Amino acid sequence: MEQFGLGIGIAALGAGIGLGLIGYGAMQGMARQPEALGRIQIAMLIAFAFVELVFLLTVFIIPGTLKG
Repeated sequence: MEQFGLGIGIAALGAGIGLGLIGYGAMQGMARQPEALGRIQIAMLIAFAFVELVFLLTVFIIPGTLKG
């Protein structure tokens, strides 16, 4: 698992940046169009789920498949 440390760190950094950008964009959209709050929140949560899924795949699934 030692060889995956840098990759996992980069994946965590990318996920953090991605989540921050999604949240920033959603807050900007809600501030500009408060009437679209529900649609923006749904889209934001779906985007959060995809970013987290990619991160979790990087952390748990890919190292296991490369080992054996």
